[in-house]
Amino acid sequence: MNGHIAVAIDGPSGAGKSSLARKAAQRLGYIYVDTGAIYRTVGLAADRVGLDTHDQAAIESLLPSLDIRMGYNDAGEQVMTLNGEDVSAAIREPKISMCASNVSAMPPVRAFLLEMQRRTARDNSVIMDGRDIGTVVLPEAEVKIFLTASPEARAQRRMLELEQKGMPQPSDEVLRDILKRDDQDIHRAIAPLRQAEDAVLLDTSDIGFDESLDRLCAIIAHRLEQRG
Repeated sequence: MNGHIAVAIDGPSGAGKSSLARKAAQRLGYIYVDTGAIYRTVGLAADRVGLDTHDQAAIESLLPSLDIRMGYNDAGEQVMTLNGEDVSAAIREPKISMCASNVSAMPPVRAFLLEMQRRTARDNSVIMDGRDIGTVVLPEAEVKIFLTASPEARAQRRMLELEQKGMPQPSDEVLRDILKRDDQDIHRAIAPLRQAEDAVLLDTSDIGFDESLDRLCAIIAHRLEQRG
């Protein structure tokens, strides 16, 4: 990693990976990389032109026309652009979650985006979150964490997040979407969601955000101490 540190955080949808990883990166002075946002950008692009996000041939044919870039604003927040347009807000619409899950299972999409992710880790100390960071994207990461919570806890957090963004959804719909996404991510043929053998498990079902953040940072510090 050229002297840089890579922290890989994997886990299911709604576990709080993005918010916790972002805050941990700020505390530690690392770059935060939300890989889910990258896949969401592909999903958004496909949805905008009316493609079936289960149709791999159609999605693969779309990829050469996409200029996807990842940057950071003055607040240190990750910004995604699609062909020059800031789509950071548009990719968070609920329907794009399933589009992202569909396209992220496709080998051509993963190959298209893999080098972008690895290059960022080579050039910076990063905290990168996703579904297969510790198992596929950064298998040599110095620290690997599997962050999870019960489906019910994740649904409740997701529901509050959507309400705050002015996109409220009924609780039963949110839970159903999370369970469907879990099943799809766990059973997909390419890079399924699973805990890496050398990852530390952090279950945040029964603890608040601040305690979760403290535990996350403590795990990172402890693993780096162990590595010397």
